[in-house]
Amino acid sequence: MTEAVLIDFFGLKLNSQSNCVLLKTLNAVQYLHAAKAKFLCIMHCHNLTCENDSELEMINSLPILPVEFEVISNSSMAATLYTIKQKLDEKNLSSIKIMTTLQRKAQMKVFIDQLFTDVYHFEFEDLQLDLGESQIKESIELNTVTNQELEEIQNAIKTYLRSLPGLKGELTILTSSLIPVERGGKNTILNLWIFLSENTFIHGFTTRTGGISYLPTLSSFNLFSSTKRRDPKAVVQENLRRLAQAAGFDPEKFHRIKTDHANGVWIMGKKEPDSYDGITTNQRGVTIAALGADCIPLVFADPVKKACGVAHSGWKGTLLGVAMATVNALVAEYGCRLEDILVVMGPSVGPCCFTLPRDSAKAFYNIDPQCVRLVDSPDPYVDIRRATRILLERGGILPQNIQGDSKSDQNQHLDLCTSCHPDMFFSHVRDGINFGSQIGFILIRE
Repeated sequence: MTEAVLIDFFGLKLNSQSNCVLLKTLNAVQYLHAAKAKFLCIMHCHNLTCENDSELEMINSLPILPVEFEVISNSSMAATLYTIKQKLDEKNLSSIKIMTTLQRKAQMKVFIDQLFTDVYHFEFEDLQLDLGESQIKESIELNTVTNQELEEIQNAIKTYLRSLPGLKGELTILTSSLIPVERGGKNTILNLWIFLSENTFIHGFTTRTGGISYLPTLSSFNLFSSTKRRDPKAVVQENLRRLAQAAGFDPEKFHRIKTDHANGVWIMGKKEPDSYDGITTNQRGVTIAALGADCIPLVFADPVKKACGVAHSGWKGTLLGVAMATVNALVAEYGCRLEDILVVMGPSVGPCCFTLPRDSAKAFYNIDPQCVRLVDSPDPYVDIRRATRILLERGGILPQNIQGDSKSDQNQHLDLCTSCHPDMFFSHVRDGINFGSQIGFILIRE
């Protein structure tokens, strides 16, 4: 069922004859969709560079309809569609019909691909106008998008998103005192410190503030896009650009893990697997990152061999040993010594909020009884952070070289429960399937 109808008047060169057609179109939309559709929208240009005022005059002269058409007016298509997307999201609508001319259909599809995800289902209907024979021929010829036009659309979207203010507070990066640091100057605009590890490493853990994601469970500094969520790649890329600018890395040299909730590790420079929960590298200027939204983002650094790694450790990955798999990769590939490797656990869900079915919890009880509370209940509480520390220590990492739990944290908020702190962190446990993601990241300075 069509939940929304968008009629594209954007930048049309209208005349008295086409005005008549458009009015008939509006009446037809009203008749066919007003009873069921929850959002009827006209989009048009209000830019002073529009070639004539007939578009605005025609819209202003529309008759009063039983169900009101909302008019979205902006100077750019990127701004117009992004505003419409916000309204669709407010109403939780996903089935959308777009009525546009053949001339604009291909370009419109590019904008849709950039600003929406597979959550939305679009149907296109030709907006039949008497454009004249030459314009019809031009429309047919222009029903594809050239590489130059594609680049122009992408740049227009990037420029618009870059202009948006950060939401929910200032961009904040948490860092660890474990990795030796030399403090640089304070960035008064973003109110954060940039830390350099012996002039070698830049690292940090993001929070949820300072980005442009506006959906409640993704707001505002979401750093992961999925076809199953409403935050498109373009928005996540803008959030990443802002992080890169604040932290001092190149967003074009950025690699996230491809989560499998297992123990696979990609050793950068070798063939990249289809999925993996750890990355190691000794390449300079390349940022590697582990996602986290209840799962632990782990950061590894060896200041001696100048190598680093990240891992995503959920409860399954913890039991499968992803933390030590990443350590072992550092040792095997770069000659790191266990006593030189530093490990920082980023914020994750705490034992106060995380439960597992009894059979799964028993695996943590077998690691250490203190990892489980109410072990005989149907859903015991599990401490994946304690389990991670224990497994790292058993693997040879020195206790003093692990940070990020109540045993080691020095008021740096690395041990905060993501579920308990909705103002600071995303959480799957708290927010459900449409959760946002923060990251832990590290790079070796060039």
